[in-house]
Amino acid sequence: MSLDIVVAFFILGLVATLLGAKIDFPKGLYQTCVLFLLLAIGLKGGYALHQHAGENILVQSIAVILFGFLLPFVAYPLLRWFGGWSKTDAAATAAHYGSVSVGTYAVAVAILDVQNIAYEAYFPLFVALLEAPAIAIGIMLARQKGQCLNIKVLAHEIFFNQGVFLLLGGLVIGAWAGDRVQSVQPFFGTLFHGVLALFLLAMGQKAAEKLHDLKTQSAFLISFGIFMPLIGALAGALLGSMLELSLGGVVLMAVLGASASYIAVPAALSVSLPQANLSLALTASLAVTFPFNVIVGIPLYLSLAQHWFGG
Repeated sequence: MSLDIVVAFFILGLVATLLGAKIDFPKGLYQTCVLFLLLAIGLKGGYALHQHAGENILVQSIAVILFGFLLPFVAYPLLRWFGGWSKTDAAATAAHYGSVSVGTYAVAVAILDVQNIAYEAYFPLFVALLEAPAIAIGIMLARQKGQCLNIKVLAHEIFFNQGVFLLLGGLVIGAWAGDRVQSVQPFFGTLFHGVLALFLLAMGQKAAEKLHDLKTQSAFLISFGIFMPLIGALAGALLGSMLELSLGGVVLMAVLGASASYIAVPAALSVSLPQANLSLALTASLAVTFPFNVIVGIPLYLSLAQHWFGG
């Protein structure tokens, strides 16, 4: 499978940073790209909900939420038993791997669109739904014996962090506006791939900058950062098949299961679990899992899905 053009921008940023080429990517531009992608994905999913809302989506949504609760329980024992990590650090990292990467999802959507592979257009709903459960489970796993859980604070961190709020906001606006979404599509639709390319250029730089952190527990971080996505992808693909999703839907569910958060979860846990060493989770997510999924994982999941589910 040939390399998609947007992925080439990620490699450009990665190589440039490793070679010492200075690319001054403004922080404000990176934040703008993040905001754009969250709203664009949300609007697209909301418009699809407006057209296809029904009982079937409700059943699928419940299954996706349960899937989000399950993934941290897979990652947590691996980090505790094989990595020897503390309870707090293992819980925080498990939350990252139970949640999703909007950037990884956007790359997968771009690849499916280029290859004209159909998928359920309301998938952004699942992206938003998978943000919250992992954060809740991560905080619960990190609790010390006898420690009280502040439900109000937990709910605020889950639903009002930037990633979840903008995704859900875009979904609500898209579902409410219906066909009126087309008036903003020249911006959020036409420019999507270009903004994604800029975002991936910045992500390539960030991934390269995190590589030096692999010197600590490098073997385990690399192993976990690749092995856990494969587990999540397999579980996601099986779930997609059980829900009778399209070929593209199975691929996207595998991608959601394989991805790890680096935006919403760190923001939430930095407040809820200030004692956690979030650099461990971010190093695994940004320096290992994100590059693996973008360069190797997504083409692999697509090829396997075409072989096993596509006929």
